[in-house]
Amino acid sequence: MTATVSGRTGPPTAAAPLGVAVLGYSFMGKAHSNAWRNVNAFYDSSAVAQRVLVGRDADRVAAAAGRYGWAGSATDWRSVLERDDIHIVDICTPGHLHAELAAAALEAGKHVLVEKPLANSVAEAELMAAAAERAAAGGTFAMVGFNYRRVPALALARQLIAEGRLGTLRQLRIAYLQDWLTDPAAPMTWRLRRETAGSGALGDLASHAVDQVHFLTGARVASVSAQLRTFVPERAGGTGPEPVTVDDAVWSTLQLDSGAVVSLEASRCATGRKNALQIEVYGSRGSLRFDLERLNELHYYDAGAPAALQGAARILVTEESHPYLAAWWPPGHTLGWDHTFTSQAADFLAAIAGGVQPEPSFADGLAVQRVLDAVERSAARAGAAVELPAGTHTTPQTAATAVEPHR
Repeated sequence: MTATVSGRTGPPTAAAPLGVAVLGYSFMGKAHSNAWRNVNAFYDSSAVAQRVLVGRDADRVAAAAGRYGWAGSATDWRSVLERDDIHIVDICTPGHLHAELAAAALEAGKHVLVEKPLANSVAEAELMAAAAERAAAGGTFAMVGFNYRRVPALALARQLIAEGRLGTLRQLRIAYLQDWLTDPAAPMTWRLRRETAGSGALGDLASHAVDQVHFLTGARVASVSAQLRTFVPERAGGTGPEPVTVDDAVWSTLQLDSGAVVSLEASRCATGRKNALQIEVYGSRGSLRFDLERLNELHYYDAGAPAALQGAARILVTEESHPYLAAWWPPGHTLGWDHTFTSQAADFLAAIAGGVQPEPSFADGLAVQRVLDAVERSAARAGAAVELPAGTHTTPQTAATAVEPHR
């Protein structure tokens, strides 16, 4: 597969790799670095080169670059955008920096991947989506990193729903539960400050859940009723106690324009839950059940089977015919959370090479941001329903319109 890029950098030759820069070197920067290091080993993708890892602390980012396989490191992201050997900019910084970095990278002619959520506000997300639309007209593409779309079991769930195996969708239950903030003594971080994170469990976890609603159903969220709660209002900071200005947990009911209803919950204070994204989808002809803590399994119930044989079937999603699995191991050899980022990088490269819009797009990220904003507005009104205007989710994410995932 030969990649083509456009913009100031110009297209590389067939033999030249696409140069990648990752901005941010902590948790997500490490996960994305691992993906760029491995993507060519497992996928027939355009060749990539790990050019530079960018961070504010020169010593720490240099050490991280050495561990993660980068050719070099930098502290000035603007100078990185001026480099002709950089074709892809991958943004893994806190949310308050996303809009400025993405807009500048697109203006410089770089393809852009931004870790979720797209931004900290609807206004920022709208600016980013508009910049991405302008760039796409010239062949420069942008994508938001909702990596759970690349969990093979969830990609399979989407296919089963699109094939009509569940019939008419009636209700979904989605809970994303973690416990890393259960202890009141857990220290303050940037994720607990509104000015850097935008929101708490809402943007960090519920954004994944909302994107899965869009991804699995292809429907638009028409209205939202929600509550937010901060269980620990103050945590130890560098100079003493500091107020927590984001939510610890969210509960919401989403009405879809298809008529289905979604019960959505997210928490970073759910004692004993480490990374439990649990999804249940109920239709007139069947149901599906998934848990990220057992991410290679999908449970499928066929209501049309003979009564004596009815029961949820456990599908071990490791067959070569399952989404993404052909690139990896023989049947029965399970994948992990980190593999989703490698598959995400492969999909991004395939879209660039094919000259097509990668998914999820910045417009899709904006659609999620509008739902998160409606959740906050509903919570501020004691749970009163907030309507979302038609047209706020412009591209239904159905199997018929999506780029076929790697097989």
